Amino acid sequence: MFDLARPLVLIAALALAATPALAQPAPSTPVSGFNPTTSAVSEGKLLGAMKEVTGTISIPDAKAAVLIQPEGKSWRDFQRGTVPLLSAVTVLGMIGVLAVFYLVRGRIRIEGGPSGRTLRRFNPFERFVHWLTAGSFVVLALTGLNLSVGRYVLLPVIGGGAFSELVELGKFAHNYLAFPFCLGLVLMLLTWVHHNIPNAMDIEWFRQGGGLIGKGHPPSGKFNGGQKVIFWIVVLGGGIVAASGFLLLFPFVFAGIAGMQTAQIIHAVLALLMIAAMLGHIYIGSLGMEGAFDAMGTGEVDETWARTHHNLWAEQEIAKKRAPAE
Repeated sequence: MFDLARPLVLIAALALAATPALAQPAPSTPVSGFNPTTSAVSEGKLLGAMKEVTGTISIPDAKAAVLIQPEGKSWRDFQRGTVPLLSAVTVLGMIGVLAVFYLVRGRIRIEGGPSGRTLRRFNPFERFVHWLTAGSFVVLALTGLNLSVGRYVLLPVIGGGAFSELVELGKFAHNYLAFPFCLGLVLMLLTWVHHNIPNAMDIEWFRQGGGLIGKGHPPSGKFNGGQKVIFWIVVLGGGIVAASGFLLLFPFVFAGIAGMQTAQIIHAVLALLMIAAMLGHIYIGSLGMEGAFDAMGTGEVDETWARTHHNLWAEQEIAKKRAPAE
């Protein structure tokens, strides 16, 4: 009788001998410089080595093929963490600085009191340009700040329903008021650029503290050194903020995902710097200096105020008023 035990034992032995070879994993191919079989690689490190993870799509929109964009996490962290913190520090910090300055310096009064005589500082068109730009900017600033810190400040106070309505209204206001703001920037540049060319007199104005510190009042034309700085912050800074804002207003028309994220960062940072500068401008033009608001309020300023803060311009205007009588 044929013995089957010996062939079965031989087959089992051969199978066991072949198992390690069959189970041996194939050498892995490194991807993006990493070899997961030889290195302990974290998910973050793997994603960081790739600009983006894409898939295959059948529609023309190439953006839809992007499944993961690792840089988006940095942008999200900036938007959700850094921007609210910067907003709070910028606004509250500037208000604190102005409050301390007011307590130390007090309101800058007209030396010797008003004269009762006035000079035309700005005509109606100039005041229209100022208030068009200023009014648009105030609404843009408030609605922008609401997007960054509103959920922490207003949401707990007014509730989710009212806050969502406010955000929606603010979004429309922010989008549409960008256009009159840009118009104001262009008109402002065309109207006042010839008065705001920096010169050596501005250096002396800053050296003497612009009359805000101490008792002296450095010579100045229609616009002093500080006003020229404000002018260029508004025109140049506002222009960049507007350009980056239009990239966001028309998403993916002029830039891709990375470009949109960069535009949002530029838009937020420059807007906050402008808000800080405008808080200082508003302070000096209202509470900080007696007689300053009249320039954009009625267009007429007291002659003594003009001689004190803009003496060279005041002398020219007084000479024009006397010329017909002579």
